Formats: sequence, structure tokens, C-alpha cells
Amino acid sequence: MLGFAGLLAGVGAGLARLGWSMPDIAAQSAGLHGPLVVCGFFGTVISLERAVAIGRPWAYSGPLLAGAGTMLALGGAGLPALGSAAGLAAVAWFLAGLVLLVASLDVLRRQPALFTFTMAAAAACWPLGTALWAAGAAVHEVAGWWMAFLVLTIAGERLELSRFMPPSQAAKLAFGAVLALMLFVLAAGDGPWAGSAFGAGLVLLAAWLLRHDIARRTVRKGGLTRFIAICLLAGYAWLALGGAIVAAAGGLSPGSPAYGAAIHALALGFVFSMVLGHAPIIFPAVLRVAVPYRRWFYLPLALLHLSLLLRLAGDASGAFALSRTGGLLNALALAAFVVGTAAAVAAGARERRAEKEACARQP
Repeated sequence: MLGFAGLLAGVGAGLARLGWSMPDIAAQSAGLHGPLVVCGFFGTVISLERAVAIGRPWAYSGPLLAGAGTMLALGGAGLPALGSAAGLAAVAWFLAGLVLLVASLDVLRRQPALFTFTMAAAAACWPLGTALWAAGAAVHEVAGWWMAFLVLTIAGERLELSRFMPPSQAAKLAFGAVLALMLFVLAAGDGPWAGSAFGAGLVLLAAWLLRHDIARRTVRKGGLTRFIAICLLAGYAWLALGGAIVAAAGGLSPGSPAYGAAIHALALGFVFSMVLGHAPIIFPAVLRVAVPYRRWFYLPLALLHLSLLLRLAGDASGAFALSRTGGLLNALALAAFVVGTAAAVAAGARERRAEKEACARQP
């Protein structure tokens, strides 16, 4: 629930930035759109997923701290945006990032592999970016760290699943080279070449994932397997486009159409496409609820990608009305995803209950 509070507040803050009328709590958090989505929602969800995976009680302090950061942010407790660089919300999110990092290093210690190293590196990007933000850096200055946190976490998870179609040693070396490039560029700071190199790294990562992900084969199947594959392949296309925009613009420069286009291509097009695709798998493991596949899963997926195309068309043409409408439809797509998933959970529960009752009536 704390994670969804971060998502709800973050989306509301984003709509307020686009000029849509929002409740006061969202409108007052407009400057925290990015932190609420990245730290408040994804930080909580990824920390919870990692805590469940390792099964250590202390690891659950990660999602709790991330959720507490969201509550502090919504309460306006000493935020950087309000003039306090060491705001309580930023500190809570930083501590949550450290817990996630320790949990990820524990996984790496127990299972040394390229994918566990990638997820540990991703986990390190979150507290690093948050520490810079808490120290006074602007959101756009730490956006690269936070995007790397999300993108590399997903890349590591997809690499783990590549055991069903194992990449060659050369392919693993290529993945390692792309990972090293992205981390080196982030550590190098904002040099004149850094932005373009980071964007190039994203494009190369998208090409690697597209080449080696089993989704290219499973998309020919049916049901949930095809749905997941479509989510993955569409996400890789957005990752490549977002990286290309970053590379062409020379980085994530605020106040330009390229900034919004790149951030939303990566966060909405890539990351949320992955969320939609993995939800029927992750939710049962993390939330202990079954999410049976339903054909209506395609509705929020289609709305997400079509509305994102509209939004980027508005950014490219300078037509703010298109960007504004696209942003609203983006939010509706996420709402449709939440409602559709809840409806699938409820329908599945009813079906299982009916099956049990039918079995009980049999002599």
C-alpha cells in the first residue's frame, strides 16, 4: 500500500505539472513528481521484492523506510524542494536504498554471477543518486543515477531469466562492457561527452536485451506468455528510443522537449511496460495473490504505449496540448492496469472458490 501511495501521489504530481486540476496534496508535490515515482513507488516495490527473495527480516526495513519517505514527502517534512537539503524524506529514501544495496550484496555473496552483480550495481545507483539529491543536486542532475537504478534492475532480472536461452561467453562479455560503460559515465559526472555516452549505453543495452531475450521466441506462443513477450519487446523499443534521444541531446538537459521525451520513454515506455508484463508473475510471489491472465490486460498496455506516442509527438512538435493530453492518458493507462489487475485477482479467487465448492459437492 505504501508503494501504491507513492505511485498515486507521483502520478498526481505529474498531472499537476501538466496543468491538470489535482487535489492539494498532489498539486503541492508537483516538484516531487520524479522522486515520488522513483523512490516512493519503485524504491518500495523493488525493496519489497528483494526482501521477499532473501527472506531476511532486516531486509523488510527497506520497503518500510521507502514508504516512510513517501509519507514524509507528502507531509512536506523538510524536503529539498522546500529549502532543506537534508530533508527527512530524502534521508529515509537514502537509508532504504542502503538496505536494498546490502540485501543485493547478500544475494551476490550467495550467488556470484553477472546478473546478481548487475542488480547490486543497480541497487547502488539509488542511494548514490538520492544522496546527491539530498545534498542539494537538482532532480535532473541525479536523473541518470535513478534511471540506471530502474533500467539495470530490470536488465539484471532479464539476464537471470536468460538461463532458458543462455547467452554465449562473448555475449556476456558484451553485456559486461555495456554495464561498465554506463557505470563509468555516471561516475565521471557531467562531462561534455558523458550524456551522449550514457545514451549510447542505453541503446546498446536495448540491442543486447532484444537480441538475447527469450521473448523473441515466446511471442509466438499464446496467452500470458505472449502478453509478457509483447510487453518486453515493446519496452526494449522504448529503451532504445529513450537512449537515442539522450545520446542525440547530449544528456538529460532540463527545460528541453528532449528531456521530457527521454525520461518518459525510459520510465513509462520501458519500465512500466516491464511492470505490466511481470505483474502476473511478481504479484503472486510478493503479495501472495494469484493474478490469472485475462485478455483485458492488453487494454492498459495499448493505452500506455499509444498515449506515450501522443505525448512524445507533442514534445517533438512543441504542441503542449498533445503532451498534456498524452500525460493524462498515461495516468489513465496506469489506473486501468491497477483496476484490471485487481479485477483479475478477484475473478480468479471466485473461480477457485467455485471449483472448491464443486469438488465438495461431488460424492
